[in-house]
Amino acid sequence: MKIEFQKMHGAKNDFVVFQNMENDTFLSPSQVAVICDRRVGVGADGVIVVRPSEVADFFMDYINSDGSLAEMCGNGIRCLGKYVYDNGLTKKNSLKIETRAGVKTVELLTNERDQVTRASVDMGQPIFDPIRIPVKLDNAAAPILDYPLKISNETFLCSFVSMGNPHCVIIYERDDLDDVPKRCGNIIENHPMFPAKTNVEFVKVLDRSRALMRVWERGSGETLACGTGACASAVVTIMKGLTDNEVSIELLGGTLDINWKSSNDPVVMSGTAAMVYCGYITI
Repeated sequence: MKIEFQKMHGAKNDFVVFQNMENDTFLSPSQVAVICDRRVGVGADGVIVVRPSEVADFFMDYINSDGSLAEMCGNGIRCLGKYVYDNGLTKKNSLKIETRAGVKTVELLTNERDQVTRASVDMGQPIFDPIRIPVKLDNAAAPILDYPLKISNETFLCSFVSMGNPHCVIIYERDDLDDVPKRCGNIIENHPMFPAKTNVEFVKVLDRSRALMRVWERGSGETLACGTGACASAVVTIMKGLTDNEVSIELLGGTLDINWKSSNDPVVMSGTAAMVYCGYITI
């Protein structure tokens, strides 16, 4: 099977993107793993297939690099918006995109060449109900903030939130922020308290408007950025009174701007979207 794709990234969270509006091409987990392999394939954190939707402009079929399905990808949905606009599948600047986490609204910003450079996404309201995240804790009442989780000889204070997919956010003030995802991310992702596994964010607050974040993504490992993780991290820092309602989350791949006005409002994420190259792959 020959696939025409574009390699794209949002804050260096990279994807192989292609359209299948006929809805007749479906990849096996092993095929996705080959595509995402950085030695024998294209190399990516995940694959995005643009499909038709009966309830929105498009459906985002997102698959992690290990072949597992994901509910939502914040950086990926911005890339999808750029893909469909720049390739003439739509000329709308405001799109409704169906995901496995529901329909999201994407606002596109174009440059003087009428190419998308940036997008804002209405990510919906955060979810704190342990059953819906999901996280298994007896008699736990939402929201769960600063739950002590012991991993090896370390205890992490974990806060749990879903942005359509599960997140474990850890406020981390030590100096080894860059090293801790590799050391503990996989263990936390696969902890039995997370029946659907979890994404893991380690966050260091810099001031009222900025925070550093490192991420271990469920099904992909450490990545340079995670849009839903940035949203979850901002929600936790705002709830704990550590930052204001508008906060820039600084990741290895770039900065994402998050706005969460109140508990009754959706989380809005803004960031870049870029096309790196296009090509064909036979799998």
